[in-house]
Amino acid sequence: MSDWLDLHAAQERLLALVPEMRGEEVTVEDASGRVLSRDLTAQRTQPPSDLSAMDGYAIAGEGPWTLMGESRCGAPFTGALNPDEAVRISTGAHIPEGAHSVLMQENASRDGVRLSAEETPKLGRHIRKRGFDFVEGDPLLTAGTMIAPQHIALAMAAGYGVLPVSKMPRVAVLDSGDELAPDPANCAPDQIPASNGAMIASMVAPLAGKPKRIGPVGDDLDALGKSLEQAEDCDILITSGGASVGDHDLVQEALRRWGAEIAFWKVAIKPGKPLMVATRRSSGRQKLILGLPGNPVSSFVTAFLFALPAIRASLGMSSVISHCQTLLAGEVFVPGGPRREFLRGISDGQNVVRAASQDSSALASLALANCLIVREPEASETAVGEPVSVYSLQNGGFVGF
Repeated sequence: MSDWLDLHAAQERLLALVPEMRGEEVTVEDASGRVLSRDLTAQRTQPPSDLSAMDGYAIAGEGPWTLMGESRCGAPFTGALNPDEAVRISTGAHIPEGAHSVLMQENASRDGVRLSAEETPKLGRHIRKRGFDFVEGDPLLTAGTMIAPQHIALAMAAGYGVLPVSKMPRVAVLDSGDELAPDPANCAPDQIPASNGAMIASMVAPLAGKPKRIGPVGDDLDALGKSLEQAEDCDILITSGGASVGDHDLVQEALRRWGAEIAFWKVAIKPGKPLMVATRRSSGRQKLILGLPGNPVSSFVTAFLFALPAIRASLGMSSVISHCQTLLAGEVFVPGGPRREFLRGISDGQNVVRAASQDSSALASLALANCLIVREPEASETAVGEPVSVYSLQNGGFVGF
């Protein structure tokens, strides 16, 4: 294993090769799921003036008070209040000049235009002061933030109609292998459906939009070469299958003929050892190439550990590597081997057990799993109730259970 890269070293080398995407502007309502390309500061003050936090009466003085009018949202009271004067006010309406607090509706007694209360509210009570949320020039969001619905509301409140975001990388996904059938409903006995490409495309789509699908392509150098030409305009190419060095594993040679340079391959993980990373310069820009193994679970695990972080890095996201969480072993885990191992796991949010099958071709157990259990190299036996590290499979590993 001396020439196999450690996972973290491999991820570090990969991220150093990622092409950085240019920026563009999109309307704020189209920005959900995009990544900010620069910091945002407030372009206005929120709230722009003192506002009522309750339905009731804006009051001046100790009372009783004489009602002078009304302040509604969008129709503020235009005058100023003198001591012992008040106006009817709605939640979110402007506090008139001279008012010092809001008397809640249920605490007020009213007789025509005369208003009284058993207790006068304290100074500033139920008033949202101007700028309590943010003031013009305040920092709001940092570059690298993936824009969520709450960020859209914040940006609009801060005066933004368009937002600066990173362009999504153009991703191509290529399936290779003589055994692959393009139509899962028409699959001969000596074939298997070409499912890896669809799986990988689905994994990366939230970050990169719909990838270009290429193949499946047979184990033939000329056919692979022609298929690679379809990826000429992509920023990131992900291949599945054929990346090792068997008699029928031709992807590495096809990539070399295409002008790619192999950066590294073979990582000390299980499943997924024959991962390959390469680069190719085209039109003055560097293209990143990830060669994933053909076994579906190996392909999934390596896409999770390498393809998703690479795309996040290309977008300039502030966090690119999925985060481990600590759960409790719901069963005994036997000692680990020489490679870092990723077991498909099923968790209830506190305890975790292995899925029934850990074979790298078993899709049924992958579909049931909601996490990957991390077993460090040469890990000792883990007893029931002891802590174990896991990656959640929700939202690319960025959400817990």
